[in-house]
Amino acid sequence: MHAGRPEGRNGVAVTQGRLAHAERCDGRRVASGNRSLLVDLGETDLNIFHAVILGLIQGLAEFLPISSSGHLVLFSNLFGLESAEESNLFFDVLVHLGTLAAVLIVYRKEIAEMVREFFSLIRELFGSRRRNISAAPEEDPVHNYRGESRRSVHPARRLIFLIIVATLPLFLILPVKGYIEGMRTRPILVGAALLLTGVILYLSDRISKGRKTERSATWLDALFVGICQAFAVTPGISRSGTTIAGGLFAGFDRKFAVRFSFLMSIPTVIAATLLTFMDALKAGVDTSMIPVYLTGMVVAGVSGFFAIKLLSYLTAKGKFGSFAWYCWAAGLVTIITVLAV
Repeated sequence: MHAGRPEGRNGVAVTQGRLAHAERCDGRRVASGNRSLLVDLGETDLNIFHAVILGLIQGLAEFLPISSSGHLVLFSNLFGLESAEESNLFFDVLVHLGTLAAVLIVYRKEIAEMVREFFSLIRELFGSRRRNISAAPEEDPVHNYRGESRRSVHPARRLIFLIIVATLPLFLILPVKGYIEGMRTRPILVGAALLLTGVILYLSDRISKGRKTERSATWLDALFVGICQAFAVTPGISRSGTTIAGGLFAGFDRKFAVRFSFLMSIPTVIAATLLTFMDALKAGVDTSMIPVYLTGMVVAGVSGFFAIKLLSYLTAKGKFGSFAWYCWAAGLVTIITVLAV
């Protein structure tokens, strides 16, 4: 599916260029752990109806612990659709901006505090400082992940460092990203991963409630959740599901586990979206399709907003594991569909 249908030799060149860019960007979504939910609709152009459906699926599956990559394979097999080839890159960028906007709106207060603390830290590090750092090590946020001194660090500043630590494990998957992307062509593995996601969600509800927040969580806790996020790049493994479950296993307060999961996704989503945006510009944008693209973005943002609210509510009530049954059903349907073909 292409945003436009160029004619003649120039059209062939544009089409080949778009395919080349699609190949180059394949695998760049490893950072975010989710593949775009765009599908090849054959000879049908993307229209408002498709944009609404795809935006709705993207907004819900991006945040609910049901694996967007797993649902891509599921829908492709059920309806005989080809796997997405990133041909509508600009639409892909906008729907991800929509879901990113949902996170920014829901957690606007926390993000504003982190931004203020970030610039405050920059001023302390590079501005004119009147205090002697060596004489007051307890005020250095870098050394406040252990011991009583961490209480003197602003919670938003500690949260920044926890997010940075949680992002680091993603770099470990770069050498194997090709193998991971190859798993998308094997739906039976995706179905098995959905079953595993269900097990993780089910077990996470069976542990005692934790009390850790950004005030008390350690860098080891953040690293553990970051490893969970890196593991979630596997197609069929939910990023939100594994990171929230990882936080619960680490002893996080339920509300903080959800908040930390979505806040730590911001840097990776921004990075992946910027890379896709560069490829979208090179491939070309059909300006006549912008209203359709914007529709998908709005739907993704609105559905994502309510998905975050719903997940936060269910997790706080201890019903996070209820999504396990859905993942098990989706995984079984995927496996049965593959074996029946």
